[in-house]
Amino acid sequence: MSTYKEAGVDIDAGDRAVELMKAAVARAGRPEVMGGIGGFAGLFDASKLKEMKQPLLATSTDGVGTKTEIARQMGKYDTIGEDLVAMVVDDLVVCGAEPLFMTDYIAVGKVIPERIAQIVEGISKGCQKSGTALVGGETAEHPGLLADDEFDIAGAATGVVDAPYQLGAHRVRAGDSIIAMPASGFHANGYSLIRHIVSSKKLDLKRTYPELSQSLGEVLLTPTEIYSLDCLALIKAQQDNLHAFSHITGGGLAENTARVIPDGLTAVYDRSTWALPVAMKFLADMAAVPQSDMERTWNCGIGMSAIVDAKIADLVIRSLAARGMQAWVAGTVVASGDSAAPRSYLTSEYKG
Repeated sequence: MSTYKEAGVDIDAGDRAVELMKAAVARAGRPEVMGGIGGFAGLFDASKLKEMKQPLLATSTDGVGTKTEIARQMGKYDTIGEDLVAMVVDDLVVCGAEPLFMTDYIAVGKVIPERIAQIVEGISKGCQKSGTALVGGETAEHPGLLADDEFDIAGAATGVVDAPYQLGAHRVRAGDSIIAMPASGFHANGYSLIRHIVSSKKLDLKRTYPELSQSLGEVLLTPTEIYSLDCLALIKAQQDNLHAFSHITGGGLAENTARVIPDGLTAVYDRSTWALPVAMKFLADMAAVPQSDMERTWNCGIGMSAIVDAKIADLVIRSLAARGMQAWVAGTVVASGDSAAPRSYLTSEYKG
């Protein structure tokens, strides 16, 4: 006799995982959420959108890449969910959208209920930090495709922005200031390069190297900063003078910023306004990573950029400081006079 459990899928373990995650999901709610988990779809009351002139729904989906492998090797699963939320909701806020709700997908080789609960706890924490409701998700057991301790996660979120307040390249002007918001670490990009360095240089994830204040693995699992509430606060206070955001993910500073810069303009970052994060310098020096490659792979210390009218730059910095975010003017937007010119680049040398 063959059973589903003998084939590698444990339904009872899946049920236990759902029970363990219920409290975490309940903490990641909003008043608009209708019902709880367990249905076939999450429900969200959208009646408030009628108050907008032209509500535009925004959607984003992402994962955390091979950062999951660091979590697996460290046996630490309680932060990777925050990374997932950050990668999704901070893409939404770039266009001015408020993240409303999110769903997640967790694929595992074997359902270990406590491990699933830890991952979902991180997702819940990220949703709470971003004001996003977690309205549902799926856990899939893939025996034979993934090893028992292997996993991957992905998520999708929906947000809304009123069309007259949509942010983007159409608002950016020559003379605008670029306000940099610091990254909390590597975030969730460039981990294939990181893992290559760790492997080729035989680095120990559990060792605290002299250059670092924590073990290398703990540094690499630092959760991605979630900027959405800080960005939404700026939008509310400075709708007319806030022109664009750029979420610095895969591709680095220049490539991501270029996505919100129109033809004829160039965003110029001045490296001398900030120092390269210690952990990034450590790995880059360890493996002789070319600066050009590093800057196209890692965020180099900036996780989100705001492009604003220069006259409010100081006010924006003070406003973010009041929220605990130590931002700074990292560059400016200039007229290039040439549609073939790069839309963004970095100049000078890093501080220190």
